Amino acid sequence: MRILVSNDDGYLAPGIEVLAAALSEIADVNVIAPDRNRSGASHSLTLDRPLRTSRQKNGFISVEGTPTDCVHLAVNGLFDTLPDMVISGINAGANMGDDVLYSGTVAAAIEGRFLGFPAMAVSLVSSSDENYQTAGQVVKTLVSRLKEVPLPADTILNVNVPDVSYSELKGMLSTRLGRRHQSESVVEMRDPRGLPCYWVGPPGPEEDAGIGTDFYAVNQGYVSVTPLQIDLTCHDAIEKIGAWLDHN
Repeated sequence: MRILVSNDDGYLAPGIEVLAAALSEIADVNVIAPDRNRSGASHSLTLDRPLRTSRQKNGFISVEGTPTDCVHLAVNGLFDTLPDMVISGINAGANMGDDVLYSGTVAAAIEGRFLGFPAMAVSLVSSSDENYQTAGQVVKTLVSRLKEVPLPADTILNVNVPDVSYSELKGMLSTRLGRRHQSESVVEMRDPRGLPCYWVGPPGPEEDAGIGTDFYAVNQGYVSVTPLQIDLTCHDAIEKIGAWLDHN
């Protein structure tokens, strides 16, 4: 089995090293990742300049671009062989609820699925690096399950792992995306020339975090596994919008 690994934290992030090592026990792994932290890059492609790649000392390929650039390059000609699966992570911090709209980690997985491959995004719900091994073991378990029982072709798995040891996990739950409150206000500062500059504020706290959500699962000590899809169409509203358009 061939697995393409990427992330949005950059090729030197501890999470991607743990992920690559864990998957190397069960598959042939190629790693391609941004040359620096590109968290929040969402599904952006670099179209205004060429992309440069470098083989790094750890064997990974770095790209002067976004997570989506990385997967796009890997699948569309950078490697001689195509992967059987694309896995993105292990992200430093949660990608739950509204986070998936901004997440470069999730975007790399979506690009893999968009290009025709089973895909998974994996995040450790912590800002520390103490339990990446837990997430690595979870990924190996899920990959084994996918080999035995494949999912529908349009499914992306968004996996969030609590920051505990593997033995402390209560299990895995299939979940839906929760929702956060509005993000905090931007932080205004002054640059050395006295001109205003702004930092984007932190994400809002949990709002929709009840039973069945990714927030609830992780808060209760379970791995959250949320199936995502590429099609953003609100199919239930098509007929209603049609009637609205025809209204005189």
